[in-house]
Amino acid sequence: MPELPEVEVTRQGVTPHLIDQQVTALTVRNASLRWPVPDIAQQIVGQTIRNIRRRAKYLLIDTDAGTTIVHLGMSGSLRVVCGSTPVEKHDHIDLALANGKVLRFNDPRRFGAWLWCELPEEAHPLLSKLGPEPLKDEFNPAYLEQALKNKKKAIKLCLMDNHIVVGVGNIYANEALFAAGVHPEMEAGKVDNERLTVLVTEVKQILANAIRQGGTTLKDFTNAEGKPGYFAQKLHVYGRGGETCTQCGNLLSEIKLGQRATVFCGLCQTK
Repeated sequence: MPELPEVEVTRQGVTPHLIDQQVTALTVRNASLRWPVPDIAQQIVGQTIRNIRRRAKYLLIDTDAGTTIVHLGMSGSLRVVCGSTPVEKHDHIDLALANGKVLRFNDPRRFGAWLWCELPEEAHPLLSKLGPEPLKDEFNPAYLEQALKNKKKAIKLCLMDNHIVVGVGNIYANEALFAAGVHPEMEAGKVDNERLTVLVTEVKQILANAIRQGGTTLKDFTNAEGKPGYFAQKLHVYGRGGETCTQCGNLLSEIKLGQRATVFCGLCQTK
């Protein structure tokens, strides 16, 4: 599943092609995504795209009439193509623009979503209870300490809880906890402020680095390869269970937490 950095780079990639463009047509070839795609052609055709934002892993395409909420799901991707570009398998949705380009949504597994929301979109059930963005000032040590107060759940599970902070998926939670020296199974409420300060800093830095790398790795969203995937970056723990720790040489341990693979160093990361 694309993580926050991949979704953010997708936003950055498609924005120059969409901003201030009038929507001329909406074609839905398969409405059976995670939720049925609503019939919104009447609302969106003729509207001008004012902004493309990201909230957690959702992309928000703003018009004066309302907002289209897009989620890439597990296998979805967006690319900008010429209107004459042949349709490929799993190209489920086209948003045609006055400049002759098309925002095309491809999703083989159909766990993605295209939904419509009248303003203000913050009231939408998918968005209303989300925690702060990890790269914004609202996500800080004081906030996190209060959010984790008395919580007995493992710190890694809390870090991946979108009600506490959005967009810190499995890959980046593993990496941030390693960088901060915090054991993933540690009770969240017992992580002191000093370690929370380091953890917040590492979350921000790791996500920001991934976004920067993605911005240089995948610049062109106007071809058939407009799929962000996971950026090729050095991962210290994720996917390396049983290998040696990059810091101390100890063998990395791998367990399941919340049904997700969790890799850590028993020496560098303490409870």
